[in-house]
Amino acid sequence: MASSAAPTVPDATAPKLVVHHLNNSRSQRILWLLVRSLLPDRCTSFHRRLTGARSARNGGMMQEELEVPYELKKYQRTPEMTAPPELKAVNPLGTAPAITDEGLNLAESGAIVEYIIQKYGNGRAQAPASGKIDDLYCRWHAFVLDVIPVLTNFIPVTHYSEASLMPILVNKLIFKIIPERSPFFIRPILQAVFNQVSAKMLDPRLKIHAEMIENHLAKDDRQFFAGGEEPTAADYMMIFCLEAWGTRGEIGEKTKAYVERIHARPAYQRSLVKGGEYAYAKPTA
Repeated sequence: MASSAAPTVPDATAPKLVVHHLNNSRSQRILWLLVRSLLPDRCTSFHRRLTGARSARNGGMMQEELEVPYELKKYQRTPEMTAPPELKAVNPLGTAPAITDEGLNLAESGAIVEYIIQKYGNGRAQAPASGKIDDLYCRWHAFVLDVIPVLTNFIPVTHYSEASLMPILVNKLIFKIIPERSPFFIRPILQAVFNQVSAKMLDPRLKIHAEMIENHLAKDDRQFFAGGEEPTAADYMMIFCLEAWGTRGEIGEKTKAYVERIHARPAYQRSLVKGGEYAYAKPTA
């Protein structure tokens, strides 16, 4: 008599969190937040030289960021640089980042960063007391940063990145794409028009934002946006905006140095390797 097969026992160690990652997108910031970084000593030494970090853990290996196990599902942009239709199965808008966690589908970078830090952070990625306000999302962020841009002592960076800064950068990109994809016989006219619109409507606002960010990073010679000794939600949200902006060479020296420090972190380097194609940063080894 044949014996019945033993019931399958779910693997308790298997990751429950799924990250839906689109190449060259905001979802790279989620990989950096989650990644477990265990890099060789030579990468750790490179990180120390660039950031001045002196401590190492686990016998010369560095573990950084949240070290959350997860499953990665990759999606590739179409030739038109849009997201593939498969993403709509997770997010009806078809955009990334998105995560699936125990039956919950969640989109939007800010919501995902807050959710992951609260559920999986175990006390990590927290701003020091002096930086709580800078790390805090604020319902009045658009008013504070667009109407009173000189108020630089209060920067609700977590949501500022997408609510105030990124829309201007996206508009600038759209103003560049429209002429490039227009019929050739009207392309020069559209380029002239959109260049003028960008110069008069977008560039002055971006200059204000750039100066504000420079002044903020200059306070106490900050390594991270909220101060302290480790990245917080503010950094995970800001990095994509500054990377994209920096490719055009329009950010200040302190902002450039900040982006370089983040790129030098072993955890960030590992997120680049895991995520694959990313136009705004490359692995160093």
